Amino acid sequence: MHSPVIGPASAPVTIVEFFDPSCEACRAFYPIVKQILAQTGGDVRLVLRYTPLHEGSDEVVRILEAARKQDLFQPVLEALLANQPEWAIHGAPDLEKAWEISTDAGLDLRQAKQDAVAAAVDNVLSQDAADVQANNVRQTPTFFVNGKPLTDFSPEGL
Repeated sequence: MHSPVIGPASAPVTIVEFFDPSCEACRAFYPIVKQILAQTGGDVRLVLRYTPLHEGSDEVVRILEAARKQDLFQPVLEALLANQPEWAIHGAPDLEKAWEISTDAGLDLRQAKQDAVAAAVDNVLSQDAADVQANNVRQTPTFFVNGKPLTDFSPEGL
């Protein structure tokens, strides 16, 4: 219930994606997931679960949660993914660049910096970390469709 959702709550199909905003494979799969959502109308919804495996990804999750509070989750997510090569440098992420990209997408930086450090965001990160372990998630993206793990990890399998 605490996770970002794209699509209607009443959709008969739910895709749960454990994702890391710094993950190149997550970036590659996002247009495919978005296309599935567009092609199926209200029959599919996407629930995003944070899996910050890369250095700095936890702060980017905080940016996304601040964006969600401002009803800008999807535009900020898409801007961060589109510009991922600029900020998600493995071993040396440029988090100031991630904030800059987010503000270019409409995020109110002053408010977002406050919202990003709220206890509610700590709780989201803690809950998702616990669920990553409980579901034995080892890589991103990891997909579950209506509660079942995706067995054919490919665009066609999804």
